[in-house]
Amino acid sequence: MMYHFCAQTDPGRARDNNEDSVAFEESARVAVLADGMGGYNAGEIASGMATAFIKSELSRWLLEAGATAQAKEVRRAMEICVDNANLAIFNSANSNAAYSGMGTTLVVGVFRDDRLLLGHIGDSRCYRLRGGQLTQITKDHSLLQEQIDAGLITQEQAATSSIKNLVTRALGVEEVVMLDVNEHVVEPGDLYLMCSDGLSDMVDDELIARIVVGDSGLDQKAGLLIDAANDNGGRDNISVLIVSASEAAEKRGLIARLLGK
Repeated sequence: MMYHFCAQTDPGRARDNNEDSVAFEESARVAVLADGMGGYNAGEIASGMATAFIKSELSRWLLEAGATAQAKEVRRAMEICVDNANLAIFNSANSNAAYSGMGTTLVVGVFRDDRLLLGHIGDSRCYRLRGGQLTQITKDHSLLQEQIDAGLITQEQAATSSIKNLVTRALGVEEVVMLDVNEHVVEPGDLYLMCSDGLSDMVDDELIARIVVGDSGLDQKAGLLIDAANDNGGRDNISVLIVSASEAAEKRGLIARLLGK
């Protein structure tokens, strides 16, 4: 499987600073997105620490481990890198008054052959576009999601809720954090979209799907998503990280030869 990566971030229309952070390492097929929180510039410190540390350490481990690494070993490497990043942010917050209470959401993906190991903390999301159908493949760690799960409110009521941004889990806020990790089968033609809530709160899934299903390149799709969030108010920072999957060139060549093309 071949993977192509693209990331863009924008402060939005209501904020001067950008507390989101995105990073990827194409050689290791690692993608990381974080949405920071905290006073002063603490949110951007937390998200920047998370993406830089996890991208660097996880990519280094993956490249050293090579293609023979088993899924359970990759999962454990993800958990260790996230644990170490969490502790680094937590210790920084507790040793510097200006950073007190800082933390960040997290989405981290490792693409290996036809599998995606996807971890997340908080309410930043990952969607998958397959066959024209957009599906959210992460589940928000938020008070709003808990209310939906408990049947206290409907999805329609959730869209206008005043507690959208209250997360129940974040990186760096406590000494220990739990990373939800799930494995997904990747098919040729899949497109994966990681995003902060600056996109998902401003743009509904239907419009997101219409944008990403188009024939434009990844950079243009990312730009159109950010434009749509800003056009709808841009009340928060907006970050998108898009990964597309396609058959490896040698496999496509073999299929073409078998079909006599």
